[in-house]
Amino acid sequence: MLIVLTTTPTAEEAAALARKIIEAKLAACVQVLPRMKSFYVWENAVQEDAEHLLLIKTADEKFGELRDFIQTNHRYSVPEIVALRAEKVSENYLEWLTSALA
Repeated sequence: MLIVLTTTPTAEEAAALARKIIEAKLAACVQVLPRMKSFYVWENAVQEDAEHLLLIKTADEKFGELRDFIQTNHRYSVPEIVALRAEKVSENYLEWLTSALA
């Protein structure tokens, strides 16, 4: 199981992207966290923006398709797409995730 992170500038964009990901069966669950402040370097300058973090729960084998989907459906030219491997997952949750992606 992977947890994929991405961010969006608005709650509306986060919700729309989350729904599209679920409808495309690229993830079993997407959580949208409340607005946060992001600091990063872009075009050689420190930037500060409000963003929403999406926690996307998916299977290893869906990552490539999910990555491409986010890149195509995201307004950022370089969206954050970071996958973290879930080291330990309950059997019941993993079974549910697998069945939701079938």
